[in-house]
Amino acid sequence: MTLPRLQAMKEAGEKSVCIVAWDTQMARIADRAGADIISVGDSVGVNLWGHAHPLEVTFEEILVVAKAVRRGVSSAMVSCDFPFGPVQTGDGVAAAVRLAKEVGVDLVKLDGAGQFPEVVEAVTRAGVPVFAQFGITPQTALKYGIAYSAAETAQVPDDMLDELVSEAKRLESAGAVALNFTNSGPVVGPAVVDAVAIPVLGGFGGGPWLDGRIRMSSAAIGYNSAWIDEEPDTYANVGRIAFEAIAECVADIRSGRQIRGGINS
Repeated sequence: MTLPRLQAMKEAGEKSVCIVAWDTQMARIADRAGADIISVGDSVGVNLWGHAHPLEVTFEEILVVAKAVRRGVSSAMVSCDFPFGPVQTGDGVAAAVRLAKEVGVDLVKLDGAGQFPEVVEAVTRAGVPVFAQFGITPQTALKYGIAYSAAETAQVPDDMLDELVSEAKRLESAGAVALNFTNSGPVVGPAVVDAVAIPVLGGFGGGPWLDGRIRMSSAAIGYNSAWIDEEPDTYANVGRIAFEAIAECVADIRSGRQIRGGINS
């Protein structure tokens, strides 16, 4: 996958796929499954590390995660989120250069980019392609009076259509190669897709009206301890599968049976 290919997919009406991964093994799986972009999300803080909010993730932490993901990808493009900080403090170019040099990312994703088009322009000028995120994002939810915990199901109000179309155009003009329109909804989303020439993808609040979708790998496979006793609307329930497997391993050890799982059995 390349940026010209991603652009050609939009022009041909072909949907693009972005899967969020946080480790080498899941990156390999998503890459082999056919994802076009593997995204290193600051969502790792909430979904794997138990943080209350992705704002707690630091740049040095995301750098370690990005290196792990990069080692697992051979075909897809790798995008990496800026955690909260570099864009807001004017360190965006330095952060982008580190991700490009030390990790080898193909794109950097800037949350809340609509408020900082000058950062998008500066990072692009430095030679690092920008995947610009706007809408109701984890880093901007409070601006809309929405708690982070409610951001997943929120949608931008339809009366913000003109404002968000203008924001998308500003980001395109600043040099963004793709947009992540979070919580787009079925009214504003299609308007933005039609207003810009670059691909528009979305995770929370997105839908088939966008050029492509972003999905966390953990959400797709049901990797969550909360779903051990539930039937989530996912493609699998890995939380339950993992629980049952570990419980069986515990039972084997307690009973003195040989355990399964490799050379150290």
